[in-house]
Amino acid sequence: MTETAAGARALTADDYYAELTVRNRGLIPESAQLALGKARVLIAGCGSTGGAAVEPLVRLGVQDFVLAEPGEYELNNLNRQHARLDDLGRNKADRAAGTIREVNPHARARVYGTGVQDDNVRELLDGVDVVIDGVDVTTLAGWRAKFLLHREAARRGVPVVSGYDMSGTQFVRYYDYRVDPAPLAGRVTEEHLGAERVWDLLLRIIPRELVPEDLVQDIRANGADTEYSIPQLVYTSHLFGVLAARYTVAVLAGWPVAAEVTVDVHGLVATGTAPKEEER
Repeated sequence: MTETAAGARALTADDYYAELTVRNRGLIPESAQLALGKARVLIAGCGSTGGAAVEPLVRLGVQDFVLAEPGEYELNNLNRQHARLDDLGRNKADRAAGTIREVNPHARARVYGTGVQDDNVRELLDGVDVVIDGVDVTTLAGWRAKFLLHREAARRGVPVVSGYDMSGTQFVRYYDYRVDPAPLAGRVTEEHLGAERVWDLLLRIIPRELVPEDLVQDIRANGADTEYSIPQLVYTSHLFGVLAARYTVAVLAGWPVAAEVTVDVHGLVATGTAPKEEER
C-alpha cells in the first residue's frame, strides 16, 4: 500500500519517483520529465524569491539540488516565505532541504549556509544544469554575491533564471549563458558594483517603467530610515516559484523561452479605478 507514508517509504527510488510524477503525465512530456529527474539545480538565495521555487521544482520531479543561503528566518519573513513559527532562527537553505526531503526522501540537497562566496562559487556550480537566482538585491553585499554567481555561470555556460518581486509585480530575467557569455548581459559590471548605489544597480536590470509606483512612493517616504526594509508580498514572491518552475522545465527540455517576463498581479485584478488612500 502506497496510501500511507510507511508504504511510500517502502518503495524503491524509481517506483517512488514514478508515482510522485504520475499526475504530470500528458502535460510534461516524457523526455522533459526524464530531464527533470536527472538535472542538478542550484537555488542561490532561499528566501522569499528563491525559496518560492523549492516546492514547485521538487514536486515537478527535480531530485538533485544545491542550496545556497546565509540568512536565518526572522518573524517578519513569515508574511511571505515558506517557513513556520518553529523555523525562526533556522538557516533558510537548511529548511529548504528539509522541505525537499519531506516531498521526496530520495532527493538530494547540498546546503551551503554561507551563501555565494568567492571561495565556494565554483563548487556551487559543479555539475549544475540550471541556476535559480534569488540572491538579495537590497544590499551591496547581495549584489556582489549575485555578480559572482552570474560570472561563474557565464564562464561555464549555465543558464540562470533571476527573479525580482516588487509590490504586486514579479519580473523574471532569463540569462542564457550558453549563447551570451556576458554576466548579467553586461548591464552590471564590477566597476558598477564599486561606484553605484543599490537602487542604481537595480535600475540597470529592471526597466524603470516596470517598478510599481506604490513601491517607489514607499521607498521615497521611508528610505532614509536606517531600520527600513522594502515591503514584500506573499503572492508576488510565490509567483517567482511558478515562473521559475516552468522556465526550468522549458530550459531542460530545450524549448525556446522569453528573455523577460513581467506579471503585474495588482494590474490584472484591478478594475481600472485606483483605490483611495484610506482603502489601500
